[in-house]
Amino acid sequence: MLIDLTGKTALVTGSTQGIGFAVAAGLARAGARVAVNGRRRQSVEEAMEKLRQETDRDSFIAAPGDITTDDGARHVTEAAPDVDVLVNNLGIFGATPALEISDEAWRRYFDVNVLSAVRMIRAYLPAMKDRSWGRVLNIASDSAVVIPVEMIHYGVSKTALLAVTRGFAKDAAGTGVTVNSIIAGPTHTGGIEDFVYELVDRSLPWDEAQREFMVKHRPQSLLQRLIEPEEIANMAAYLSSHLASATTGGAVRADGGYVDSILP
Repeated sequence: MLIDLTGKTALVTGSTQGIGFAVAAGLARAGARVAVNGRRRQSVEEAMEKLRQETDRDSFIAAPGDITTDDGARHVTEAAPDVDVLVNNLGIFGATPALEISDEAWRRYFDVNVLSAVRMIRAYLPAMKDRSWGRVLNIASDSAVVIPVEMIHYGVSKTALLAVTRGFAKDAAGTGVTVNSIIAGPTHTGGIEDFVYELVDRSLPWDEAQREFMVKHRPQSLLQRLIEPEEIANMAAYLSSHLASATTGGAVRADGGYVDSILP
């Protein structure tokens, strides 16, 4: 199965590290020209240099800007005005006891994890529909379905993102544009290492800490390990391609079997 994105331009939000970085690399390897996004130009340029080294490609566009604001989003769309594949990856997470989550925190998680994706879809979906081809991917989480007690606000924001996906897929019905979510399971990123150590003994070596975290806090995982970012990127590359033309409005799982369901 050949995934060929030659001639396509992709934008991956929050792509200077973690899952976003891996998705940017995967799309570039498939032949796409990839716009790299982060809040600071320096971090974007550093990520682009690393991407060039890892992929042996020079098909990257600097698209710095804070997409949680209208001004920041405008800077990004000016840097990457014509996008065929939009991957809304930007997101935040963190553990907070349920009754201690403030109104401010609830609003921040909604703004970053939900509204930023809506903002970028509004910016790019009309032109995709006019061209009769496009791909929108929203990076969701198992937490959208299995709400974690230690971060309810995060889970709720990802649940909302699934609804956003389904709604915009209906808006794009019959146009040749697909809109999907990827339900990513517990993934090994720098951010997750910090999160794991919020829940287990910080004195433990990483391998032991990871095992304890999975056993105590993610026992449903059938994979029984953290997922590597490249494994999420593989799913993103497929859904971004012509091969996934019949998949839209879906919440496609790359969760290591974490969600206890026989349906995708």
